[in-house]
Amino acid sequence: MNLPRVQLSASGHPIQVYVARSDEERAMGLMHRRELPPDEGMLFMCDSCAVQKFWMKDTPLPLSIAFLQEDGTILKIADLEPHDLEAESSEHPVRFVLEVNQGWFAERGIAPGARVEGPVFLA
Repeated sequence: MNLPRVQLSASGHPIQVYVARSDEERAMGLMHRRELPPDEGMLFMCDSCAVQKFWMKDTPLPLSIAFLQEDGTILKIADLEPHDLEAESSEHPVRFVLEVNQGWFAERGIAPGARVEGPVFLA
């Protein structure tokens, strides 16, 4: 995957993420990936703050998704199943979406209200 990477931290837990910024990069996401290292993920940077919807078409690995405010505060976390065509919605306008291996947030006790920190978020 030829995308920029950035180091983030969620409640003190480091995670290395690919950054998807263009429409094409966001549309491809983690499609066709069969595995993802334990502390890696993908950060989707959307063009504007809006209600975001994500689905799992052509994505064979189970993921957890977090919808983030501009400052990195987690508004919602949901688990996504492989190849599921039903979209998961942020419910509120957001610009950032973080996908990781399913269970990553739960295993670390990270819940809505926690903050993801890194150079892409407003201080």
